[in-house]
This record gives sequence, structure tokens and C-alpha cells, in this order.
Amino acid sequence: MSEVKLFSGTNSKLLAEKIAKHYGKKLGDLTMSKFSDGEMSPSFNESVRGCTVFLIQSTNPSADNLLELCLMIDAAKRASAYKVCAVIPYYGYARQDRKDRPRVSIAAKLVANILTSAGADRIMTCDLHAGQIQGFFDLPLDHLNGSAIFVPYLERLDTKNLIFAAPDVGGVARARSYAKHFEVEMVVCDKHRKRANEVASMQVIGDVEGKDVVLVDDLVDTAGTLCKAAQIIMDKGALSVRAIATHGVLSGKAYENIENSVLQELVITDTIPIKQSSDKIRVITVSDLFAKAIHAVTGNTSISALFI
Repeated sequence: MSEVKLFSGTNSKLLAEKIAKHYGKKLGDLTMSKFSDGEMSPSFNESVRGCTVFLIQSTNPSADNLLELCLMIDAAKRASAYKVCAVIPYYGYARQDRKDRPRVSIAAKLVANILTSAGADRIMTCDLHAGQIQGFFDLPLDHLNGSAIFVPYLERLDTKNLIFAAPDVGGVARARSYAKHFEVEMVVCDKHRKRANEVASMQVIGDVEGKDVVLVDDLVDTAGTLCKAAQIIMDKGALSVRAIATHGVLSGKAYENIENSVLQELVITDTIPIKQSSDKIRVITVSDLFAKAIHAVTGNTSISALFI
């Protein structure tokens, strides 16, 4: 069996250190140099010849994070690594997964092509915005599920009147999986957008009166949808509203929106480093989940045990 080595890009250094600690190895030594104009140049400061290399980097915008990962993949392949696995806790550009209007790109497919062309032999990620993105790759892809860490957290809350809610129609399947596991009901918030990041109207389909509601989503960006959904749910007679979302993009006025909302708390993971702290935002780590997945891949065992 080839030696396993783990390296991190600059965007995911803290998470990569946690993953390496859970895996039982130290992060490899890699330098990311930059020219004065911002051009990046990665170099491995140790041999990776014949090794199975895991490169950990979330590709949230700016595009530098994606390009940096591709340069790391290329450097590893040119250094004669046996296999290169791109560990992408947050797969950026995943919201552009189809042509929903004329003359637009399918960015999620383009990113898949870029990673494949760079030389990745395997992709490992968590909670893609759309599951069908897995089909954009013609190489093995391990799609981990954030429910493996959110379910134990929710079980510890021991809430009596629990009910799950999808903040939009696209998240119904995700919310239903939680409702099925906890054997409770679910509701749907049907929204209509005029443009990106701006909700024109929303209504709740289902009964939330007297319930402790958990909104389920894969990512939270400006938090506009979540906060509006939470307000409408409370107006419908809910006792409390909290939200869980794997990826805390948290751009624009997200922190302000969350602080001023009726949300009891927002629980996210550390797939993306948060920019500031908030009393309403709780961060739980996916490091153990990824470490176990890497163990399974390198040991040629099933990752089925990581799913709830």
C-alpha cells in the first residue's frame, strides 16, 4: 500500500489540521508562494513520489481557492504522486448546476472538468447543492452527508415538539430525510425570487403551530431566505425556530440578518472559515467525518457507515 500524505490549501488550513489530527498524521509541508501580482506557485517541500496524496481545500469564491487547488493537484501529479484525491469540503459554484434561463453557464460542470483536467484521481466532498453534480465527474466521488454530525447534535437537544422545514421546494428531500429519521412531520416554505439573493414572496405549506421548527438547508449565503422563513414560521404560531446548514457562506449582510432575526440559533459546519463570531451562530466540525472517509478510502473499505 502506498504511503498516505495530507496537504492543505491556504483556505482550509484550520479544518485540514483537525482532519489530519483525527486521521493520525501531521499535515505535509507545502509552500504556496505568490508573485507580486498575486500569481500563485505551490511547491511540496517533501517527496510525494508513489504516495496517495489528499489535498484539502474548499473552493468557495474567490476563484483563487479553486485555482490554488488545481495548481496543487498539478504539482502533485508532476511530482509523481501515485494518486491525488481532492478533498473539497465545500464545492463552490454548485448552485449553477443547470441552465435555468437562456445564455448562462453550467459552472458546476465546468468546475468538474477543470478538476479532472488538472489531474485529480478522486473527489471527496460534502453536501453538494445538487446531488446530480456527482454525475458531472467520470472518476470516483465520495459524497459525504452533513446529517452524520447534525443528527447527533439535534438528538442531544431532546426537543419534544420537533418538526422540520425546507426553506424552499428544492430542499424538500433534505428536510424529509431528517423528518423520516426522527419520525416527525415536515413543512415547506414556498418562495418566489425576483433575482438572486432576493426573495419576492414566501408562504408556509403545513402546520407549525406549537412546534419547535428546524429549518434544513445545505448552505446559507446572505441568510435572507432563512430569516424570512423563520419570521413567517413564528408568525404561524411556532414555539421556536433554529436552522442547520452545512456550509456557512455568510456573505453580504448575513451576520446582521441573523442577529436581527427570530432564529434561536444557526448551526453550521467549518467547511468554510467564518469571518466573525456571533452569539446566534454555532459551528461544529466535519473533521472527524472526513478523517473517517479518508481512512475508508485508503483502507479500501465502505463509507456506508458514515451515513445516517
